Amino acid sequence: MPAKRSIAVVTVARSDFGLYEPVLEKIKADRALELRLMASGAHFEEKFGPTIREIESKGYEYERGLEMPAASDVPADIAKSLGAGVAAFARAFAARRPDILMVLGDRLEMLCAPVAALPFNIPFAHLYGGKVSEGAVDELVRHALTKMSHLHFVASERHAQRVRQMGEEPWRVLNYGSPSLDRIHSRPRASRAEACARTGLEPSRPFVLVTFHPVTLEPEKRGAQIESLLRALSGYEQQIVLTYPNADAGHTEIISAFHRFADAHRARVHVLKNAGADLWFDLMSCAAAMIGNSSSGIAEAPSFELPVVNIGTRQAGFERAANVIDTGYDADEIIAAIRRATSAEFRAGLKGLKNPYGDGHASEHIVETLRTIALDDRLLRKKFIDLPVHA
Repeated sequence: MPAKRSIAVVTVARSDFGLYEPVLEKIKADRALELRLMASGAHFEEKFGPTIREIESKGYEYERGLEMPAASDVPADIAKSLGAGVAAFARAFAARRPDILMVLGDRLEMLCAPVAALPFNIPFAHLYGGKVSEGAVDELVRHALTKMSHLHFVASERHAQRVRQMGEEPWRVLNYGSPSLDRIHSRPRASRAEACARTGLEPSRPFVLVTFHPVTLEPEKRGAQIESLLRALSGYEQQIVLTYPNADAGHTEIISAFHRFADAHRARVHVLKNAGADLWFDLMSCAAAMIGNSSSGIAEAPSFELPVVNIGTRQAGFERAANVIDTGYDADEIIAAIRRATSAEFRAGLKGLKNPYGDGHASEHIVETLRTIALDDRLLRKKFIDLPVHA
């Protein structure tokens, strides 16, 4: 029997693990493939859960020794942790070279494994290239990963066009849709009562989900942005679930503000460190609206016909469906958007909404490609395709 093809999948945070999971399940089930899960980054940070326990609880084995702790969320300490991450992944690849390295998205920590793998001539597969989020440093990381990668599993035709525009050969760019939608379509949802019980919510009352990540290109405005959001939320009289932000620079300030707000509104405000993909989707299925600047409101919420108030510039340029109401940072503008999003008329207008990011079958196509793509010189030797020159 031929040796299994080794697929090393890098996960650095709760955000990517939930997106990966349908792909991970199919890799594990494929007799021709070996899953090598490489967990690092925020998975090991206590203040975020830590989410490594979720990985363990689902029966996944992961490679040890890839932690990259940061002393704080200030830029210098984050940069030092990235250096430690590159060294850790280099040791892992020196010990055992995978056949394909898979990375996802745009987290800063996701750069560590590809940088370490470059001297080993390991082919990379990248998920979610071609997306645009102009308000965050993620934009730079995502496009850097695209140029480093040999295969591109994109989530929409517009994303595919952008990747090709970056000079990538068309045969490398594969639009299978977003694998996160596979989980939505394949798994039955928990009841409203079950989802609320796990979160401390009163099921007879409406609630909104709130996630606000640091806008990393606007650090000097962070305090005012948080204050404006919380002022708007103080006027919403129903239940609120505040979720922790990603481990970007400045996340501590948001977490502290959320806890202070929850302490001042104990009867109706709940703070959730980490829901995990299943509970998160259960909550999305019965929430009145999502509020904040999470990409989940753009990419997954359309599948639930869920209204979204998208605040500020973090997701600027990200293709959205009709469920998204964009606002600036002014509190009164956010209040007006929340009222519109939670109205019966707006919700009724979303009936039959189509998600622009696929049909829920991405993971099977991705895994078939990982299994069958030739690991040859054609894959490793990238060519830059110039755009046509018009006279």
